[in-house]
Amino acid sequence: MADHRSGNVVIVGGGPAGMMAGFLLARAGVAVTVLEKHADFFRDFRGDTVHPSTMQALSELGLLERFLARPHHRIDGAEISYNGTLLQIGDLSHLNMAAPFIAMMPQWHFLDFLRDEAAAFPAFDLRMNAPVAAFVERDERIAGIRLEDGTTLDARLVIAADGRDSIVRRTNALPLEDLGAPIDVFWFAVPKAEVGNRLRGAIRGHRLIVLIDRGDYWQCAFVIAKGSATTVIARGIAAFRDDVRAAAPDLPDLAAALPDFDAVKLLSVSLDRLTSWHRPGLLAIGDAAHAMSPVGGIGINLAIQDAVCAANTLAAPLAAGEDVDALLHKVQDRRMLPTRLIQGAQRQAHERILQPLIAGNGGLPGEPPALLRLLNRFPLLRQIPGYLIGHGIRMEHVRSPIG
Repeated sequence: MADHRSGNVVIVGGGPAGMMAGFLLARAGVAVTVLEKHADFFRDFRGDTVHPSTMQALSELGLLERFLARPHHRIDGAEISYNGTLLQIGDLSHLNMAAPFIAMMPQWHFLDFLRDEAAAFPAFDLRMNAPVAAFVERDERIAGIRLEDGTTLDARLVIAADGRDSIVRRTNALPLEDLGAPIDVFWFAVPKAEVGNRLRGAIRGHRLIVLIDRGDYWQCAFVIAKGSATTVIARGIAAFRDDVRAAAPDLPDLAAALPDFDAVKLLSVSLDRLTSWHRPGLLAIGDAAHAMSPVGGIGINLAIQDAVCAANTLAAPLAAGEDVDALLHKVQDRRMLPTRLIQGAQRQAHERILQPLIAGNGGLPGEPPALLRLLNRFPLLRQIPGYLIGHGIRMEHVRSPIG
């Protein structure tokens, strides 16, 4: 069984990059089909941070007011507890942007929002329960995809936006460079009574936990050595609670929050990128092109920037019926710089801070490092990490046409 619609784009993956690219292309009048392998968007402990750069794009599209009308929690600063000393290290409130804060919203709500807005365009088609099995190749180019049920979809362009387990990676369709990651992360939630607006890191001894304020609970990320999850689980949930309590003594009622390891989600951290994001008929964006570390919480927003760039570059020629194979490199050319810089910073954080810390080899001083003390002392300096997190490197503005 085949679907031979001419002039269409097929997007593999209904995550942030895929849904935003689908929205923008359909808005330009390009027939686009987004394929999501699951029946819904619900996944716990996915990236829930919508940064100012993403909301700037929503503002330019006239969507920000409707987006912020949906339930969310706002964070405009970052702090760290370093062996019991609380330091303020980041401030986003100064940003001259449409939304100078991070909006904390479950990713499935964000994706539902993009789906609802895209549904207004006749050119937009979203198919759930549509896992992709293979690419279709003709005349040395990608000409479509084949679903697991045998259905084939022809396409002028296939955009792979299906994350770090992308079909591009599984089939070795494009070359991959592994940068290595020495950490994994256990995610879990701890209810709390007071509502705040801060992102907090806590370092005590050789333990590190990140606490994301979600209003009535902390979304917690406990950092462990790469591949050590089995050992941690074998020690038992009580020992794990003790480790968490040692890192963040103020967390309330861990026995209720962590009754067993069913309440804990393991994230296997990857840091890698495709050395080429494209070949004739195929473009990879988002985590399919570059798997990011959770350091900085910017993966979803980098993926959105890729999608905006791809639409800026390709929407008009696609709508005009032009061959875009010769343009695909422009997306990688523009987006590789921020990818390299951010991954480079994450790699330095892994190797210089996180790996020595969790190894307990004395790699970090007992008192806060000078940089953290300076950020805490001078509010103006805190705007620098706030700018890097909120605005980012080479932020994209929406320039794709309206069909």
